[in-house]
Amino acid sequence: MSTAILTGPPVAGSSLEADLRALGFDVRTASDPAAATELLAEAPAQERIAVVDPRFVGHLHALRLALTDPRFPAAAVPGALTVQPAARAALDRAAGRIPVGAGTAHLTDVLTDTLTEALDRADVGLHRVEPGSLVATLALTPAQREEAREAVAAVDEEAVRLRTAVKSRDGFFTTFFISPYSRYLARWCARRGLTPNQVTTASLITALIAAGCAATGTRGGFVAAGVLLLLSFVLDCTDGQLARYSLQYSTLGAWLDATFDRAKEYAYYAGLALGAARGGDDVWALALGAMILQTCRHVVDFAFNEGSEFEGGGGGAGPAVGLSDRLDRVGWTVWARRMIVLPIGERWAMIAVLTALTTPRIVFYALLVGCALAACYTTAGRVLRSRTRRARRTDRAARALADLADYGPLVELLTGGGRGRARTGSLLAPAMAFLSSAVLLVWVISQPDPASWLTVGVAVCSALLAAAALARPLKGALDWLVPPFFRAGEYLVVLVLAARADAHGALPAAFGLVAAVAYHHYDTVYRIRGGAGAPPRWLVRATGGYEGRILVVTVLAALLPATGFTIALTALAGVLALLVLAESIRFWVAAHNHGAPAVHDEGEPA
Repeated sequence: MSTAILTGPPVAGSSLEADLRALGFDVRTASDPAAATELLAEAPAQERIAVVDPRFVGHLHALRLALTDPRFPAAAVPGALTVQPAARAALDRAAGRIPVGAGTAHLTDVLTDTLTEALDRADVGLHRVEPGSLVATLALTPAQREEAREAVAAVDEEAVRLRTAVKSRDGFFTTFFISPYSRYLARWCARRGLTPNQVTTASLITALIAAGCAATGTRGGFVAAGVLLLLSFVLDCTDGQLARYSLQYSTLGAWLDATFDRAKEYAYYAGLALGAARGGDDVWALALGAMILQTCRHVVDFAFNEGSEFEGGGGGAGPAVGLSDRLDRVGWTVWARRMIVLPIGERWAMIAVLTALTTPRIVFYALLVGCALAACYTTAGRVLRSRTRRARRTDRAARALADLADYGPLVELLTGGGRGRARTGSLLAPAMAFLSSAVLLVWVISQPDPASWLTVGVAVCSALLAAAALARPLKGALDWLVPPFFRAGEYLVVLVLAARADAHGALPAAFGLVAAVAYHHYDTVYRIRGGAGAPPRWLVRATGGYEGRILVVTVLAALLPATGFTIALTALAGVLALLVLAESIRFWVAAHNHGAPAVHDEGEPA
């Protein structure tokens, strides 16, 4: 139970007290501002506290947005203020500093506004809610109250609530083919007490059943798989809309939503590959290639976004940003550009339709071509944007890029922690990262038999180049390319070695290994985005890091026969999966239980 303190007697004819109780608050009334500050001091420190002026007039949902959103330590609209436990000390200090006596009426007449200004100055992360078309105002006179009530009656609150439950920037397919009805499904779930996490879990289960149907290899199974995949996507949209509709945001929910999306899509790839195998067509290399391409696209997104914090604000927008802004002023280009990047809605719709009508091989060909074009488009645009920047990346952003690089004990030893100084315009880091991956990849592709000790030697040279890339802080304009180069190199080397092993089961084992490592990389991103920093160094060292895993795989390939290599890949995939999953689950559940700030990522990539 949370506590709401009315700073004066209720106003006749107002439903404010009932509205606060409907939002889950225990309402207490203060006779005057001094009594309100006394009630603040008495309230338990672990509770959310709301301070509300009884003259507040507005929609219930405006009050809900101001007082119940868990993402912010403090939030306010005119006449209403709330703080979570993290900001309680600042609120208590602000209340204790309000003077009393003659000449202080201007500070205590609207106590909520005085406290809000004090919290704003205290820099506690106060969020000033923008109600939009909803009404949230302080009516100080009967005439203002009547005018505000008329404004409340003129707005369809439920229509606004449903409209704002939909993500503001979404793909064409999601916006026009899913959201028009999924928002009503979200409302149905809210009215029956379902949580976003339950809907997220239902979406995962539906996708896994779809993967199972695809694995049957029959036309009926493929049709059912396509239908179920679309249903899973509807539920995937619904969980976020339910979170926005009912403000049920949580750290755990954001993590589940993000990781389950990846698990659903990659499990479906595996189901398609199994189904194709039942029909005599081996498409595991295509399935693994599609997973690698999609993961590398995400790493590009993550690295560019996490590295886009510059000293002094970034040094100007540049011509690429200007062109983008001009294109956005032409209506149809907005949707065309959103479709070009093949976001999750368009991608899953394409997969579902092609699964039902064609073969798994065609599905993967379409995925590879579409995702490759999208990757070229987005990466080229980001390179152009980055080349115009002259500012230095902040230490926090450089640290995030280094964490995304996922370097292990060997590079750590060679670089000494990367304590050198970086030049903004230097291309050394991305050039060395590219060479680190390209040299080994070209070697394993070009050799008649890459499973040799010479390959291990080239892998050692690759590690040395990786150390050169990370020897200095990643503050250069294009240093965000370092993590994607490492990811592409690592994943593709595993793919090529498994494909060249010429052993039954080598590619499925490689699929499992890359999936486990990719999960670790996604988990790293979500921790950084949640403000918790990268996974602990013991976990990174235990997984070997980028260069350590490559060395292990090349040594296994050189040491073991093809069948033994397959078994070793399977075992390695299992060990890594158990290690990273156990630590990840422990971390996110603990963060949720310990009241970590709730997050809801509207920027999840395609």
